[in-house]
Amino acid sequence: MNCPAMSASASSSRSYSTFRPRPLLPQTSHDSQRSVLHYSRLPSEVFATSPLRLLGKHSLPSRAVVTSKNISSSSGVISGDEKIGVLLLNLGGPETLDDVQPFLFNLFADPDIIRLPPLFQFLQKPLAQFISVARAPKSKEGYASIGGGSPLRHITDAQAEEISKCLSEKNVPAKVYVGMRYWHPFTEEAIEQIKTDGITKLVVLPLYPQFSISTSGSSLRLLERIFREDEYLVNMQHTVIPSWYQREGYIKAMANLIQNELGKFDSPSQVVIFFSAHGVPLAYVEEAGDPYKAEMEECVDLIMEELDKRNITNAYTLAYQSRVGPVEWLKPYTEEAITELGKKGVENLLAVPISFVSEHIETLEEIDVEYKELALKSGIKNWGRVPALGTEPLFISDLADAVVESLPYVGAMAVSNLEARQSLVPLGSVEELLATYDSQRRELPAPVTMWEWGWTRSAETWNGRAAMLAVLALLVLEVTTGKGFLHQWGILPSS
Repeated sequence: MNCPAMSASASSSRSYSTFRPRPLLPQTSHDSQRSVLHYSRLPSEVFATSPLRLLGKHSLPSRAVVTSKNISSSSGVISGDEKIGVLLLNLGGPETLDDVQPFLFNLFADPDIIRLPPLFQFLQKPLAQFISVARAPKSKEGYASIGGGSPLRHITDAQAEEISKCLSEKNVPAKVYVGMRYWHPFTEEAIEQIKTDGITKLVVLPLYPQFSISTSGSSLRLLERIFREDEYLVNMQHTVIPSWYQREGYIKAMANLIQNELGKFDSPSQVVIFFSAHGVPLAYVEEAGDPYKAEMEECVDLIMEELDKRNITNAYTLAYQSRVGPVEWLKPYTEEAITELGKKGVENLLAVPISFVSEHIETLEEIDVEYKELALKSGIKNWGRVPALGTEPLFISDLADAVVESLPYVGAMAVSNLEARQSLVPLGSVEELLATYDSQRRELPAPVTMWEWGWTRSAETWNGRAAMLAVLALLVLEVTTGKGFLHQWGILPSS
């Protein structure tokens, strides 16, 4: 694959370093050219009169597309005796149906996915076992419908290979490794290979465009533990690219895919562009300082601005999918937003999986099957879906550029000895975010000051907490007595 270079003339006149510091909680401001409205709040007659933009956003104070810079090994960043490594971080996925339950166990055993009070943290693994066994049958049905397993590893391996080729073309020879959080090849396995290969400079690149506590944050937290426990890794120079949703190549690649899919509709200008992102619990954003929602909204805005330049001014909206459990997640929920669009008379819908760069269960089954079926039942007549980026050349080249641009930062804040407690991340942005999250999660504030009856946010939250307490009480009883249906079913070992 030839790596396309970004044209300097096409770049914004104002460029920003990939590693410029960002506020943890961006201030809210209104874009002068866009009304701050969600489609679900618009009366039906509004959409009928004109193709209005449907999504408002919270702008980051210095919003701009991050442009690529030409950096090569001749710049002095790389010496002849150095070995460069790139570690791609991703979620992972079961490759066979037999892998589904243990994969789910690994997922729910992560304290960044299910938070337990300190007093009950010893129940993290029993609770993960209980949930994974309960959810496995339905999850297996989903994976069976897409071929019997997740294609994520195959796609990520292909991305790693193409990034390696691109780096070589940019005169930066590097080995690219894949580390999955919840399935093979685990991050720990990738780190062992990095040590075996004698890598001296490492760039860590999460394959999540936007940062979230539950994705990039969880993987980086694991890396922090691994690095601080290994003397070789402690002294290895390294840097992390926390998020890259503002990069020009990524934005243009997404706009290219959307433009291509719009062209398949009979009336492209009448299509509503439906961005669907993976959701996170609302408390992560409002109480723990997760920047995910702000970064996601800015990302969508940048893509739409790129489409504006191409005279594509379709209506659009953003919703969040894949919620689990009774607690409140980011809204609007994808399924509710689709139903609402059908009620408003929308007939043409193009789904864009905005937080996913690879095809997997949430695109191939959740979006392509479940949400498509819901859309057609809701009155939407024409459905389309933008493919995930995968190994799209412009996207791959931009990730390679991000790696090259990060090399001057490698080692700038490396931990010098086992007693040091500095972050893996330049400028400390992720370190500060994780520290904020850790301090807040010890005692999360109540969501409201008083009880509200009915299916409200208060009721939803407290019902979820009551259910969690009930499950915890059941687990405590089972663990202390050694008897109960969890032991009978083989979920917990009998004494």
